Amino acid sequence: MRFRAESRSLGARSLDDEAPALRSRSFLMLLVATLGAFSGFVLLLPVVPLWAVEAGTSEVAAGATTGVFMLVTVLTQLGMPWLLRRFDHRLALGLGTFLIGVPAPLFALAAELWALLAVSGLRGVGFGLLTVTGSALVAELVPAPQRGRAAGLYGLAVGLPNAILLPVGVWLAEHMGFVPLFWIAGVLPIAAAIAVAGIAPARNHAARDGVARDEVARDGTDHPETGRGRNFPVGLLPPWLVMTAVSIVAGGVIAFLPLAVVSSIAPVALLAFGMATTGCRWLAGQVGDRFGSQAVLLPSVLMAVLGMAAVAVAAAGPAIVAVPGALVLGGGFGAVQNATLVLMFERARSGPASTAWNVAYDAGNGIGATGFGVLIGVVDYPATFSLAAVLVLCSVPFALLRSSTRAKARTGASP
Repeated sequence: MRFRAESRSLGARSLDDEAPALRSRSFLMLLVATLGAFSGFVLLLPVVPLWAVEAGTSEVAAGATTGVFMLVTVLTQLGMPWLLRRFDHRLALGLGTFLIGVPAPLFALAAELWALLAVSGLRGVGFGLLTVTGSALVAELVPAPQRGRAAGLYGLAVGLPNAILLPVGVWLAEHMGFVPLFWIAGVLPIAAAIAVAGIAPARNHAARDGVARDEVARDGTDHPETGRGRNFPVGLLPPWLVMTAVSIVAGGVIAFLPLAVVSSIAPVALLAFGMATTGCRWLAGQVGDRFGSQAVLLPSVLMAVLGMAAVAVAAAGPAIVAVPGALVLGGGFGAVQNATLVLMFERARSGPASTAWNVAYDAGNGIGATGFGVLIGVVDYPATFSLAAVLVLCSVPFALLRSSTRAKARTGASP
């Protein structure tokens, strides 16, 4: 009860006294850079495979362009804790946005598969730098009591391009041509890289608000002196498992919902999923700063279970159920994103925490798309979607686990 009262007090104080941090030039420039970089990424996400087929490759080879991009992204993310300990976060963010944008026009010259894969891999390095550094800067630039709202605003900068520009990229390729689109997708991240110059050196809120060094070492969350647990602190495991489980399910649904329900329902369901994900990621930040992200996590997971169960019902019978099911699933997915990210920032330094979260997101999406395909080949869509709901349900115990150092880190944060 004492912890809850302190959390509410801190939440109220952050809403009244610390809001200027969310309006600082550095944080706003982070949002601008993120919005521009993700816009360039999302515009080409469905277009590059189309361009590969246009160039004469098979559908399997075309899909490999996305596969290589995501593989290189995850491999880059795994090296980010080492990189962020040695280089300024702003340098890594600027390089990431630069590498997403500059290679994009090269797709116009890439007529062979090896060239398409090379350009995709280079952009994957940039995306790995962008995703980890961007979310790490949320913790570096914003003190802990407002971090839920900061993560929510960051989620809007990430989510709005995904919700709006995925279909726009395909439409532009069909009506304007591939080559002009490649240039547009290159210019947007380069402009975003310029915005990075407006980010001031981080005030290191993550270190100041984090758990004291001796307490962390005893808890096993991080070991700054020995390096043990530095890349994946033990305290990150519960929220990481929750995020991974829900990401697997989301990746599978995005890939296979259009094949599981009638074509007139699938686009509406996916739109509902995307908008709910973006909106609830922001809303979870508002609620999390007031009541604590731990309080947000369990209801979010249960939302995802309920939504996935409804999607399974839609695959077996009334397809229209897919729309509210995807809406609830997307809402749970978005809220889980916010809650797990903030909880990870409370349990470890920003570099390892951001790396772990982004690997859970990207690897989970990839595993979901692949794993759902295997399961569907063995059973069917309703059974696969039902098993996915069970997978998320199995993560509930981890959503209930609290770090023994979390409350100290939160209540010890500087105003």
